[in-house]
Amino acid sequence: MSTVLVTGGSGFIGSSLCEALVTRGDRVIAYDNLSSGSKANLSSIRKKKGEFEFVGGDVKSRRDLRKVLRGVDTIFHFAANPEVRLDRANPQTCFEENVVSTQAVLETARVSPSIKIVFASTSTVYGEANVRPTPEDYAPMVPISIYGACKLASEALIVAYAKTYRFDAVILRFANVIGPRSTHGVVPDFVNKLQSNPRVLEILGDGTQTKSYLHVEDCVSGIIAATDYSKGTSFYNVGSEDQIGIRQVADIICHETGTTPRYSYTGGVDGGRGWLGDVKNMLLDTKKLQSLGWRAKYSSAEAVRTTVRGILESRVVRGRHSQSK
Repeated sequence: MSTVLVTGGSGFIGSSLCEALVTRGDRVIAYDNLSSGSKANLSSIRKKKGEFEFVGGDVKSRRDLRKVLRGVDTIFHFAANPEVRLDRANPQTCFEENVVSTQAVLETARVSPSIKIVFASTSTVYGEANVRPTPEDYAPMVPISIYGACKLASEALIVAYAKTYRFDAVILRFANVIGPRSTHGVVPDFVNKLQSNPRVLEILGDGTQTKSYLHVEDCVSGIIAATDYSKGTSFYNVGSEDQIGIRQVADIICHETGTTPRYSYTGGVDGGRGWLGDVKNMLLDTKKLQSLGWRAKYSSAEAVRTTVRGILESRVVRGRHSQSK
């Protein structure tokens, strides 16, 4: 039985990863300060004593990290500031929650023998790639958001520490990961807007954005495949094999919510982007991860549809619980 630590373990992706790791027989420690995650995300495994443990703490605290790292074989470093759009308003927080936290993990882990670090990076490290699908060896990488720059800086730190202190590292560059537990991003944003006003749906940008959407189930299976089969320092894109436009995303969500609103485009900024730093067109080349036997089960459209249904179902369940109290 392996013992693994998941920083950001109560978050959207982290909690789903914890569930999958416990299910397959690993001993899992979820480490989180609950700034953006929730213990409710871990309700299915919270009572599995001996198999799962939740530890509250800040990933930037090396003293606290040292306590939870004893006996750990693999660190899944998923703690981060997940909101790309907030980086302009508070770049210092973005830096601290991404780069400083990563350096704290590396400094704490470098004295541990035979440890492996798995890092949740992002497609935004590529910036506006002129090759699509974009492969892992694409260059030069010129991120256009502070979030993307912080993730790229974290990647560089991990590679340097792994080479210097001789441990394995897996860097995963995610497409837009979606699922019912996600609290930010276009899908929950559109659902919330439609529930507030089903007559008009505001869409950020000029409507020409085209991106890849990956369901969290596929994301987790990709994480595990890359972790299990990689040695040394490895980079993998994790995404669906296709991309869809923001108009199609809106159409799917409106169909699933039973609404027929008028679409109102904001026009966007800097060439029709939803916000400064928004990459308008993104599609990752996932052949490298597929060579390990992994393949996304859902297309981008299927991932959006499944996510919306999950969000709506969870809200119905919460409504029933609140009425029964």
